[in-house]
Amino acid sequence: MSTNLKKTSAVKKQTAKKSALPFTAENYYIFFAGILVIIIGYICMNTGPVYGALSTTIAPILVSIGYLVLIPLSILYRKKENQTNPQS
Repeated sequence: MSTNLKKTSAVKKQTAKKSALPFTAENYYIFFAGILVIIIGYICMNTGPVYGALSTTIAPILVSIGYLVLIPLSILYRKKENQTNPQS
């Protein structure tokens, strides 16, 4: 009887761990950094001459980094858990 109780409590702990919020503070910091880089990119695109270096090269690079690197990184980033090796 006690082994069944231990098994069910272990299963409940595992499901509770999986159902916790997947995003941490680091995820939100990376996400808001991505939003900030995108906004800066659009501001750079809006300022300066139409065919200037800022509007044609730097601004698209900033927007691309924000959309293609930082936003997906904020979704996929997960801190590594410390796993102890019992055989060590």
